[in-house]
Amino acid sequence: MSLFSANATGWGFLLLAGLSEICYAAAIPRTQGFTRLWPSLYCGFFIVLSLYLLAQAVRTLPVGTAYAVWVGIGALGTAVYGIVYLNEPADAARLACLGMILAGVVGLKLVSGLPN
Repeated sequence: MSLFSANATGWGFLLLAGLSEICYAAAIPRTQGFTRLWPSLYCGFFIVLSLYLLAQAVRTLPVGTAYAVWVGIGALGTAVYGIVYLNEPADAARLACLGMILAGVVGLKLVSGLPN
């Protein structure tokens, strides 16, 4: 596998890890402090899956970049979930801050995805 395709695979793992993070973060309120079995198992599954996928991503990506992007995808996705499904506020300041997170994630991808 060439460096470029290994790098692309790492970004794929990282995207899936971020999506898994959104799944578990969105489920946390339903666990009611991890006192409800099925929501807690769902949450635990996606926590483990997210960390596994992150570990696969850092096999080919720098750990600092991968971790920052993983957190950014999770934070942005969870905030959007909260706005859309939980009626959390979507004022201009909050959306601007979320836009900065998105810009950071995209920026890290753009500067990290180039072969040396």
